[in-house]
Amino acid sequence: AETQPDLALLDINLPCQDGFSLCRQLRESPQTAGLPIIMLTSRTSDFDELLGLRVGADDYVTKPFNPQVLLARIQNLLARTAAPKAGAVLTHKGLTLYVLQAKMRCGDKEAELTRNELGILRLLMRSKGNVIPRDAIIDELWQSEAFIDENTLNVNIVRLRKKLAAIGLPDYLETKRGMGYKV
Repeated sequence: AETQPDLALLDINLPCQDGFSLCRQLRESPQTAGLPIIMLTSRTSDFDELLGLRVGADDYVTKPFNPQVLLARIQNLLARTAAPKAGAVLTHKGLTLYVLQAKMRCGDKEAELTRNELGILRLLMRSKGNVIPRDAIIDELWQSEAFIDENTLNVNIVRLRKKLAAIGLPDYLETKRGMGYKV
């Protein structure tokens, strides 16, 4: 299994490419878009610091530095960016779902989600490619004895598909005729 880093500590002067480009690539990738990034460098100009922050670094530390201060910065950044609970961020097929913020992101595009859209997408993403029957989605979202018209689910699916298309994933949510939905 591939593990994701908790934080990136980047120098600007790297052998293969500069740290600015690498920082930009990390921000553009759905897998690392939310990764905390600190630039640690000997380049002390205001221009370089501003550029580092503009391409997505969370902090910019110049050499020489106090190791204890750097460690405190790392700890503070990790505390601020850590997911409060398991399942708070789901990633599948290029889409990142931020459950606690009720938003989704693909690359640099994101969209806000309603409670029902979030519930549908969370259920489907947790199933990772398995078909979820319509009845299971209805039961999960509307856990009451009240009758829910199937059209209610249809309306939410249509809205969710529009939002997915708007962030570049028009075919993300698949209908399996007579069975249900999957991502």
